[in-house]
Amino acid sequence: MSTAIDAIHAHCTAQATIDTPLGPLLLARTPKGIAGAWFEGQKHHPGPIDAPQRPRDPLLARVARQLRDYFDTGDAPFDLPFDLRGTPFQRRVWQALLGIPTGDTRSYTDIARSIGAPQAVRAVGAAVGRNPLSVIVPCHRVLGSDGSMTGYAGGVERKRALLSLEARAPVVA
Repeated sequence: MSTAIDAIHAHCTAQATIDTPLGPLLLARTPKGIAGAWFEGQKHHPGPIDAPQRPRDPLLARVARQLRDYFDTGDAPFDLPFDLRGTPFQRRVWQALLGIPTGDTRSYTDIARSIGAPQAVRAVGAAVGRNPLSVIVPCHRVLGSDGSMTGYAGGVERKRALLSLEARAPVVA
């Protein structure tokens, strides 16, 4: 088990599972904020969390509402407190992902350059794959340097669906 998943298990105070057009999504929170959003069957899913199921928890309900808005429109901003648990390098990568606008994509090389680690493309790929907040921290917006649809912890089919949803989002001038 990774350190980040251990931290989720140790600090999670509530969880809820919501239905999405791409399958069930497990949400987990800590006292500091939303710490996890994993699709059922996703790589690096934390497994059963020893925290109460609380779909009415104010933060989890807010996350669920914002995710519903996202799936309805393809472009809904996530205004949430995060508790991203990972190494300092992973958190830098995840922060860079938050800067990718809806409907845009970046390559792993672009992300490595943006965090000042141009030689760390593989490490960036590993950090992107460990993103604990699927959809919310938009790791699905990262493609291979040739534009190829590379791996996604939630499955390449979900990645395609998310990018397709965002491509249909209205453009605001």
